Amino acid sequence: MWDNIINYFQTLEERPLERMAFLVGGLLFFWILEGAIPLLGLRFRKTRLRHAGVNFGLTVIHLIIHTFLAIIIVLISDWCAANQFGLVHWFETGILATILITIFVVDFFGGWLVHITEHKWKLLWRFHVVHHADTNVDVTTGLRHHPVESVLRGVFFFMGILVTGAPMFAVMIYQTILVFFTEFEHANISLPKWLDNAMSYIFISPNMHKVHHHWKQPYTDSNYGAIFSIWDRLFGTYKFLEPKQLRYGIDKDYPDEKDEDFLLLLKKPFQKTDP
Repeated sequence: MWDNIINYFQTLEERPLERMAFLVGGLLFFWILEGAIPLLGLRFRKTRLRHAGVNFGLTVIHLIIHTFLAIIIVLISDWCAANQFGLVHWFETGILATILITIFVVDFFGGWLVHITEHKWKLLWRFHVVHHADTNVDVTTGLRHHPVESVLRGVFFFMGILVTGAPMFAVMIYQTILVFFTEFEHANISLPKWLDNAMSYIFISPNMHKVHHHWKQPYTDSNYGAIFSIWDRLFGTYKFLEPKQLRYGIDKDYPDEKDEDFLLLLKKPFQKTDP
């Protein structure tokens, strides 16, 4: 079994269309589910499809950037293997432990740490606010990132791989899981309250992440995790808010009525702002 898993994920990076199928398949699945069990009644500027088009445009740019960053990921992973550098090499872990260590550590660097850094460093927040400016959070919001933020997330991802020494099959397993959680936690779906609450003790649940998209602090500055909620609980950045109290968007830095202006989303971080 392990041989089949390793062989499949070891070369998944070389099959971009297959990776795209995972992403698009997840988008379609949750898009349909949002219509069946919506969490909130979203009010789009024009249509749900236009909203999705704006977000998917940013998603495509994000994926193109990460296709090039993948070259660096492979180089780092190969260097770690050749030099026996990183946690999985130092502790000579087995396959399962290698996968688990990769998922946990890379999630810390590429999920929680980069996210809180973007919120605390004003220069980086100017780019990350593009993600928060969406006033109708749904499954398409997940990869709504400014291109500069996409590069930054790649840098923190490199850190996680270097620390773990992760082989490519483990990296690709993590990225596949991450795509699912990114879509799942942004999707406008209503899970049974007991299920969402129970899940949030270990993983980022939809309701937990929606708190992060509430328009006002301190809720905006909370629940930074990507896959695991343990980082927010461990470092005191966890907050709870009832879904009925949610309002999406941001109360500063970006006008609500411009949240679907594609060109402005790209230009705004470079424009002069008031101190």
